[in-house]
Amino acid sequence: MCRIFAEQTPERYAYETRSLRIGGHCTSLRLETAFWTILEEIARQEGLSVAKFATKLHDEVLERHGAVRNFASLLRCSCLIYLSGGHRAAAPVLMAAE
Repeated sequence: MCRIFAEQTPERYAYETRSLRIGGHCTSLRLETAFWTILEEIARQEGLSVAKFATKLHDEVLERHGAVRNFASLLRCSCLIYLSGGHRAAAPVLMAAE
């Protein structure tokens, strides 16, 4: 089983740093390439750029929790929720809250 994980290319888990403007401030986010790929897919499905999706997510978390701690980890966990299909189960709840 470990062979499935070990055989992935190093480029997939290499860090990639991107500069984004979030909340009017320039920031750099360092994520593994695989996560950037998933974020691009999520953003595309939402009709947004990755920067606009990240800003929207940041703003919603700020509104709900008053602070955004460890945004890079939030993005990674968001990717995991997306991959597990959890975003589909939460969609009606999110729409009702808006």
